[in-house]
Amino acid sequence: MGTNAVGGMIVAGTEGFIKSQYRKFNIKGTEITPGDDFGMMKEVLTRRFERLLKEDPDRQTEAWPDLLLIDGGAGQVSAVAEIMSTLGVDDIAMVGVAKGVDRDAGKEEFHRPGQRPFALQHNDPVLYFVQRLRDEAHRWAIGAHRAKRAKAVSATPLDDIPGVGAGRKKALLSHFGSAKAVARAGLPDLMAVAGISESLAQTIHDFFNERG
Repeated sequence: MGTNAVGGMIVAGTEGFIKSQYRKFNIKGTEITPGDDFGMMKEVLTRRFERLLKEDPDRQTEAWPDLLLIDGGAGQVSAVAEIMSTLGVDDIAMVGVAKGVDRDAGKEEFHRPGQRPFALQHNDPVLYFVQRLRDEAHRWAIGAHRAKRAKAVSATPLDDIPGVGAGRKKALLSHFGSAKAVARAGLPDLMAVAGISESLAQTIHDFFNERG
């Protein structure tokens, strides 16, 4: 997803979606470039299964999947199989779901490691269920990405000043109009803002002046 990349994982069981087990993964790898789907997939799977191996090595909980559904085709499945083998959990069944001809819903192809792809009849209930899983995974990942992007857009240097929380940040921006205006403000102007004490005004003033 480019900047502010996020990986998403959903979980479903016999009773339907298990939203309490959904997870999002903020991509942290500095070597991963925008659009590097394989790199992001490796980070997400590694973090997920390394944690499971640490917390539940004997696989006693339902956190361990019976089947891993991958949003992608042969390339993604091959990459995931390699990652899972490296982690020592390659006994978990996996299937990749790729959009087929013309990328139309209902023409999905299913990929398994080392096997030929296959398809289901367009009216197969299993296909409908898989489509629901894929759509839910997309919804979850896109929502997480939008939330992270919105947070990044709203970030300002004020977030880095000790003592300036959400309330004081809002008061400063409301009073001055922008973080740049806060940076240019003198001590008397800063102290005129509700909730900004003399000592905090000095901290804010020093923060911006030390930054140059």
